[in-house]
Amino acid sequence: MNSFDELKEVVRRLRAPDGCPWDKEQTHSSLKPGCIEEAAEVICGINVYEKTGNPENLKEELGDLLLQVVMQAQIAEEEGIFTMDDVAKGITEKLIRRHPHVFGDVRVADSKEVLVNWEEIKAKEKEGKEDPNLYLPEAFNEAEKLIDAARKRKGFS
Repeated sequence: MNSFDELKEVVRRLRAPDGCPWDKEQTHSSLKPGCIEEAAEVICGINVYEKTGNPENLKEELGDLLLQVVMQAQIAEEEGIFTMDDVAKGITEKLIRRHPHVFGDVRVADSKEVLVNWEEIKAKEKEGKEDPNLYLPEAFNEAEKLIDAARKRKGFS
């Protein structure tokens, strides 16, 4: 079993009927504060690495953020809506679609052209679908509140 499969199995076990009471209680919504906090701690880890050259904190914080993703996917699997494999397949397919200069025969001159192509491909993918960006201002407002709460929990207010 590889490390990622072992992580998924540990999370599954934590949420099992005889698992951890705290982990079993978690929902998509209850994990929002942790997701925001872990993302901020990844940024901190990047900053520590850039200033000191020590990657250990970054590695640890990336693991904590990965746990958030795996936990969300485990909950979704329990709900019967998607699996971690569905998440991985979706991002893999998106990366291949949005990089035709790597996985296809499109030629690009520079990274600016890559970004232009990316946005054009993304716009085509979104045609005829509900625009999730309509919910983005609300999500940013919620994220700001969660960040403020995390600051207080960490003693930075």
